[in-house]
Parts: sequence; C-alpha cells; structure tokens
Amino acid sequence: QVQLVESGGGLAQPGGSLRLSCVASGIVVSSYTMGWYRQAPGKEREQVALITSAGGSTNYADSVKGRFTISGDNAKNTVYLQMNSLKPEDTAVYYCNAGLSTVVGGKTVRSWGQGTQVTVSS
Repeated sequence: QVQLVESGGGLAQPGGSLRLSCVASGIVVSSYTMGWYRQAPGKEREQVALITSAGGSTNYADSVKGRFTISGDNAKNTVYLQMNSLKPEDTAVYYCNAGLSTVVGGKTVRSWGQGTQVTVSS
C-alpha cells in the first residue's frame, strides 16, 4: 500500500526557511511526477510545486516561485520542499502526493495523509 509521510514543518519567522520531507513507501517516487500541496485555514488545497519523474523539470505556483525548491533523492525514496523567504501567507498544512493526473496503482484518485503544519509568524 502506498504511504507518504510528511515531516519537517514547524514554526518559522518571516524570511526564514524550512525543509519539508516526504518519505514514500509502496511506490518508487522517481517513477512518478510528485508534488507538494498545501491547505491554508479556510481555503481549498492548492498545488505548490511539481517535479517530473525524471527530475528534470519543475513547476511552481506563482506565489512561491523563486522562494521554494522541490527536489528528490532516489536513494532515500524521498521528495523535499526547500522553503526560503517564508511569508505569513505560506502558513498551511503541507501535503505530499503524486501529481493529480498521474496514474498510481491504475487510478488517479488520491488519499491524503496527515501532512505537516507550517506556521510563519513573528
């Protein structure tokens, strides 16, 4: 069964940095487009960043472009999100998953884990 466990969230000051990790089991992340998503209080979940299965192409929401970097470590079967220059509006629960149109286990439906809370506040 596929399991993605997010970690690395916490409290950061505006302008600070955090590095989120997504450790996968049941899938090899290098075989899929993987993404980070977030859901802020009172808002719907939104896509933050994607990385292709080959790791050669990335895609970022305009709101995080230039500040966040998505990457993967095949040996650790882990996807990372390096978040720099954090802003209060980055406060959200962050989730890792395959790209929403990516076929995993013969289907595109998704289950979402607990995520990791990121709070940016002075």
